[in-house]
Amino acid sequence: MKVQDAMMRTPASCSVDTNLAAAIEILWNRNCGMLPVVDANQKVVGVVTDRDLCVALGTRNRRAGEITVGEVVRKEVYSCQAEDDVRVALDTMASRRVRRLPVVNKEGRLEGILSMDNVVLHADLGGQARPSELSPADIVRVLHQIYEPQLPEVAQKRAAAV
Repeated sequence: MKVQDAMMRTPASCSVDTNLAAAIEILWNRNCGMLPVVDANQKVVGVVTDRDLCVALGTRNRRAGEITVGEVVRKEVYSCQAEDDVRVALDTMASRRVRRLPVVNKEGRLEGILSMDNVVLHADLGGQARPSELSPADIVRVLHQIYEPQLPEVAQKRAAAV
């Protein structure tokens, strides 16, 4: 299965100039947990998650409308392409401990989002809905790696980077 078979093709996004209140509203209205941050050419320059926004609001003692996405954006972007095999994308999710990947074209422009939710909806659940190359065991393996507890020093390094 290719990423394009499972990805969401109408992704929400924001810019570095978007304030956190507006970003949160986008997440709420689009029922998503991650926003790719794009430049004027729709090239992905970072990502923010609902967790990033909550931590920023809880630690900066400022109102959501006063903080820009550019102040909290994660500039290290893990992504995939629509033509990639979904197992490659799952390996990226597992190794980078993320549940969502922006889907970009060769120029780095946003084309969609691949989330674990998308993958689960396209997995073979014992021959029920539609056959798939992914088994429940494949998905559980990736989720286990994503959710495996981190050592305290790893979590501290991540917190210091925010």
